[in-house]
Amino acid sequence: MSTATSVAARQVYGVQRVCAAWGFPRATYYATAPRVLPPGDLPGGTAPAVSGKRGPRTTLDDAALLALIRADLQASPFTGEGHRKVFGRLRYVAGHRVGRNRILRLMRQHHLLSPHRTATVPAKAHDGRIITDAPNVRWATDGAKIWTTADGWLWCFTTLEHWNAECLGHHVCKVGDRFAAYEPVAQAVARIFGTAAAQAARGVELRHDHGSQYLTDYFQGQSRYHGFTPSFAFVGEPETNGVVERFNRTLKEQIIHGKTYRNRAELAAAVAAFVTTYNREWRLEKLRYQSPLEARRSFQPPALLAA
Repeated sequence: MSTATSVAARQVYGVQRVCAAWGFPRATYYATAPRVLPPGDLPGGTAPAVSGKRGPRTTLDDAALLALIRADLQASPFTGEGHRKVFGRLRYVAGHRVGRNRILRLMRQHHLLSPHRTATVPAKAHDGRIITDAPNVRWATDGAKIWTTADGWLWCFTTLEHWNAECLGHHVCKVGDRFAAYEPVAQAVARIFGTAAAQAARGVELRHDHGSQYLTDYFQGQSRYHGFTPSFAFVGEPETNGVVERFNRTLKEQIIHGKTYRNRAELAAAVAAFVTTYNREWRLEKLRYQSPLEARRSFQPPALLAA
């Protein structure tokens, strides 16, 4: 691709860097440039050049793909979705051979992208990894306050699985005390392990912030009773509890912002309906565009994969 050597990396420039400099897509290079196979048993020790074709081309032109994008957005139970969600459904659910960048281009050209927020402060350095490679390694819990016209401010507590971002428990209440804060955790223990007995969740880390509810003797005592290992998020760095923080943001964007709820019953019903839909249909790139429930059903422990 290139014979020039990067001064910093001391390596030849790769396809991505050269294509970016010349302003043409990598697909063009792979479609036109031949590739040389590794040396084989052929005379002279050199294999012949082969076509650079990367795979079957899609049969969809831009107009047909745009129609699919519009139909997908219309049918989705969620609002304000970006191109990644659309790509995940079209590619892995509907089975259309389309590229993510192509979908992004069409959505941008036709003003189908929702406005997104930009960072107002520099991002803090965070070199810790909070996503796990298997379920029941680390859970997270947090609470958010939501306004209702008749009951005033209500609390919504949730418990999330770090591995697949699945909501394992939720609780809407008026008084956000230590008992209410532990309710979604207790729900999660009973749901995942089938029992609320002592040490049922032994070995699972439970991440939470330094809120007053989580520092009480009751919350910490119940956590120890169920076998959790406490895992405190860093003070002033909500990204260390980012899984549940991101879920709370999604919940607010989907069912809170722009809507009005009268009382606790209405809000609790809306949250319950959203959690069901979210777990079943919210597709995540880190899960290879599976929903949380699909990822849980398809998960195989490493021991089984190695067998």
